[in-house]
Amino acid sequence: MLTRRSLAALAGAAALALAAAVPALAQPIVIKFSHVVAPDTPKGKGATKFEELAEKYTDGAVDVEVYPNSQLYKDKEELEALQLGAVQMLAPSLAKFGPLGVQDFEVFDLPYIFKGYDALHTVTNGEVGKMLFSKLEDKGIKGLAYWDNGFKIMSANSPIATPDDFLGLKMRIQSSKVLEAQMNALGAVPQVMAFSEVYQALQTGVVDGTENPPSNMYTQKMHEVQKHATVSNHGYLGYAVIVNKQFWDGLPEEVRAGLEKALTEATDYANGIAKEENDKALQAMKDAGTTEFHELTPEELAAWEEVLAPVHEEMAGRIGAETIAAVKAATGTN
Repeated sequence: MLTRRSLAALAGAAALALAAAVPALAQPIVIKFSHVVAPDTPKGKGATKFEELAEKYTDGAVDVEVYPNSQLYKDKEELEALQLGAVQMLAPSLAKFGPLGVQDFEVFDLPYIFKGYDALHTVTNGEVGKMLFSKLEDKGIKGLAYWDNGFKIMSANSPIATPDDFLGLKMRIQSSKVLEAQMNALGAVPQVMAFSEVYQALQTGVVDGTENPPSNMYTQKMHEVQKHATVSNHGYLGYAVIVNKQFWDGLPEEVRAGLEKALTEATDYANGIAKEENDKALQAMKDAGTTEFHELTPEELAAWEEVLAPVHEEMAGRIGAETIAAVKAATGTN
């Protein structure tokens, strides 16, 4: 794990390189884009598409280097690396901003707050999404776009059709107080763990199960070490494409315009394939036959929603009652 000192040294070197490159543009401006998932996930494909378009629309003035699968930094390291300038661009999941003191983004983790992609996009493409990004500015971070991954399913090595089935199960989550509350409401034991460590933890029984959109579950081969899964669609997993604000503000205007155009198109591409990729991944896992998938009946879904509804009120003090209300107003939910 990199220390703060080593990160700072990398940041200093990056700053010197940028200072030398920008005025004359004699060399391409390097943008290191780090993320923690596989290249063939929606986020991975979106990052690759951005790399292609950014270099095209800036006429080679930038060189985007994409580092997938936690090659540079794990979950807990990447935001600090961005703030220090050791990397210029990330696409962390929306739950990751809590440790920075910006808990509002954890509204996306609330169970059953979005009834599908249309409701979700009224938030991410609207004024609420802009408001949330504005809260990152004084942290040295500029929010540029929201990328979908998809709606999550639960998996475990025992059947999990009803909330009672979770009692005592050790369930891996990413770092999020909302997700801790969600698992506690189900009677499970939440286990915070870096994404890159999940497969081995499932394989060795360190944890019993986890939650993921199907594309993440499939590309990380978690279905090989999970006997059961329930298509609960209980929560959303999405990403914020963010940059180091000082780096972004220091770019030549014409370069920034090219990057904005590239990101707009990459966002449309990534969000356009997200549902399709998850549907394909779910079918591929069903075809593999290593995991038994359960589809919730209307009665079972109502039971899940009833058990998880109190999490909204419980987390209002952390996320902000006004933020939750703004999301629900935008989506037309109660």
